Amino acid sequence: MEFLTGVREKETVEIRTILEGSYVGRSVTLNGAVHNIRHMGEVAFVILRKADGLVQCVYEKGKADLDIKELKEESAVEVTGTVAREERAPHGFEIRLEAVKVLSAPEEVLPIAVSKYKMHTSLEARLALRPVSLRNVGERAKFKIQEGIVRGFRDFLHSQGFTEIHTPKIVSRGAEGGSNVFRLDYFNKKAELGQSPQFYKQTMVGVYDRVFEVAPVFRAEKHNTTRHLNEYVGLDFEMGYIDGFEDVMAMETGFLQYTMELLAREYRKELEILEVKLPDVGRIPAVRFDRAKELAAERYDRRIKNPYDLEPEEEILIGRYFKEEYDSDFVFVTHYPSRKRPFYAMDDPADSKFTLSFDLLFRGMEVTTGGQRIHDYRELLAKMERRNMDPDDISSYLMIFKYGMPPHGGLGIGLERLTMRLLDESNVREASLFPRDVTRLVP
Repeated sequence: MEFLTGVREKETVEIRTILEGSYVGRSVTLNGAVHNIRHMGEVAFVILRKADGLVQCVYEKGKADLDIKELKEESAVEVTGTVAREERAPHGFEIRLEAVKVLSAPEEVLPIAVSKYKMHTSLEARLALRPVSLRNVGERAKFKIQEGIVRGFRDFLHSQGFTEIHTPKIVSRGAEGGSNVFRLDYFNKKAELGQSPQFYKQTMVGVYDRVFEVAPVFRAEKHNTTRHLNEYVGLDFEMGYIDGFEDVMAMETGFLQYTMELLAREYRKELEILEVKLPDVGRIPAVRFDRAKELAAERYDRRIKNPYDLEPEEEILIGRYFKEEYDSDFVFVTHYPSRKRPFYAMDDPADSKFTLSFDLLFRGMEVTTGGQRIHDYRELLAKMERRNMDPDDISSYLMIFKYGMPPHGGLGIGLERLTMRLLDESNVREASLFPRDVTRLVP
């Protein structure tokens, strides 16, 4: 009988192992995919692709146990060879090949040249061939940086006393209401895919005080634009015992500061590949909604068309204004009109036409919505009555306020939009591994 006692030690090494140890002149074995083969007569350069980067291997005829003509790009291989210093190679070393074992070989030639730095193919082609196009170095770098954003979110909030939760995505009623929901037949009951974890994260504030979640969010909006997806990843948090919605904005600022430092420290290689310049988040300006509209209208000679919401063009102009005036890529826009915010948003005591809420714009695009919530049961019922809402429809949500809740607030960040703006991409689909929009359900 065999017993497992933990992770098995492997004979193969990784890039980081070679970089951290004294391996020059030593024989090593490592595995990977053949990313590219460059034939140079009697010598060939075989570039292996591994999770943490590329490795240059040198094939010399007669010194390795494989005819290079038998090796195909995208084959999975295990190679053995001697480590040698080579400043021109990735990571500053190369492997002089002695043995090559082919673990698997592709059936067909790749439909796109993923080994090139830029594939020079359309976004639609890259999305249709996503399982292949993601092997490109540039594409891989995007999603490593996205990993860093999520890692920063989790690490920072854990350091601030938050508890990670996991809420259901099959719900009886969406938190935002309206018609933009995906409806389901749930064992002969009406159900929906969750538009937001809002009700559940508020519930959990009454349990843990501070909570967060990283999870998919579903919106059945028939938008086919460069900024909308029908399924995206939400970075959500909710925090209790706040003094005001400014506490929520301050917490997000802290998350951004922590995350940019993390990216600069541990994702430098990916940032360099994509030529990303991280934004300065030392201080983020905040401006009232109505004043932001006025500033954009005055500076750029634009008539205010919609007094209750920001149009995409206005977001761009407000972002430009604060970049020009304060050299800030971010700006908090606060005190949104009540008629454009959900019923649970707390109205401003000084003027009930506005709410204690905000959006965060990043380089001219909204990436966050948040604010203070109503925590008083009677106040919540009164606002629902003014909106002709039936309390019986959300009785389980109202239960948490009936038995007492602290002052609280929170936010939701769109991961793909945040990634898109950070990478300076023009389409949010660039920042989604397998985007779901009005036309795309595969791959």
